[in-house]
Amino acid sequence: MPILIVGFSTRAIAESAVQRGYPVITLDYFGDRDQRALVQNYSLLRDFDLPYSAQALLEVSRALEFEAVAYIANLENYPDVVASLAQGRRLLGNPPDTLRQVRDWHTLREFCRAAEIPLPPTLLPGEESQADPALRWLCKPAQGGGGHGIRFWNGEPLDARYVLQAYVPGQPASAAFLADGHHSIVIGLTEQLIGREELGCQGFAWCGNIWPLMLPPGARRALWQEIERIVARLTRRFNLRGANGIDLVMGKDLDGRLRPFLIEVNPRYTASMELFERALDLNIFSLHIEAMNGHLPDGHLPDGHLPNRPFPHMQFPNTCLGKGIVYTKSGATMPDTAEWVEKGRRDVPFTGEHIPAGHPVCTLLAEGKNRQACWQHLLTGVRAIRQEIGETTI
Repeated sequence: MPILIVGFSTRAIAESAVQRGYPVITLDYFGDRDQRALVQNYSLLRDFDLPYSAQALLEVSRALEFEAVAYIANLENYPDVVASLAQGRRLLGNPPDTLRQVRDWHTLREFCRAAEIPLPPTLLPGEESQADPALRWLCKPAQGGGGHGIRFWNGEPLDARYVLQAYVPGQPASAAFLADGHHSIVIGLTEQLIGREELGCQGFAWCGNIWPLMLPPGARRALWQEIERIVARLTRRFNLRGANGIDLVMGKDLDGRLRPFLIEVNPRYTASMELFERALDLNIFSLHIEAMNGHLPDGHLPDGHLPNRPFPHMQFPNTCLGKGIVYTKSGATMPDTAEWVEKGRRDVPFTGEHIPAGHPVCTLLAEGKNRQACWQHLLTGVRAIRQEIGETTI
């Protein structure tokens, strides 16, 4: 029987699994055209006319036959749903108890304080009076994802579903890593594209990544090693396993030093993984399975340090790779999308499908000889998409 891959948008991880011959079925919200050409897919939107929710995914899964389950965003926020999905089956991901701990802000905050991990000041409901007025504060969903629902705090009492986190100016970034519960390997770092209006994205919402993250040459090694230490400590404390990610901001501390501030832990396969697959000629899904079985690419090394890293060239690429999520501006009906994959587009909608204003159209892949060239390639692709769907170009 197959592996069920389940979450909000499963196309990228399904591509990785199929590439290595894993038998999979997928259950997600969108059920996009390119995914349905690749695997047996079930879509809340297309097959069941249901809005997205973790509970809806669980209910639909009850009619499917599978012997193992791998989950992606945003099921890390629903450990009880993960437990139900995995009942009587093999769970290819962090177990519910791990999710409950690492996604609990009080637990994470106290651990970071003890482990000297730079976490921006974070306040829970009832602690608003402790907010330093000299800082800007973000109000963010306690169990959020993708930056949705984050806004600057206006001083009002916190709803129980939110936390406050001090805003750190700097470069949004992410780190992807493999872990076996004891040891960890950082695969690489990416720049996060957040709220980019050029892509039709608003606020603090995530809308893509660019690999690799550009770091100051003189600080590159020290920053990489600090991120390795953060990942190693998180791995040991929370027994993280498989492919995981963390969100970071590369900002300055009180002494003016550039530091990686931990923003959030994503204890599951992340959206940036497909960039590492393309850049480093890896298959992340198979590495995820191997890590779940206790095998890391370079064996078990103490403290997560890799004097002979398995991917040493990742820090000195001769190209940059990017992915951007393109959103509609005013809503649009899709033209013929049969050849969109050949144009470097993924998560492709169906011909004639109407996509409401502010909703994602597709994922756009790009490449360039440097970061700026990659970004310009993304923008060129966005302009082409907007022309094809009849929206004003940027």
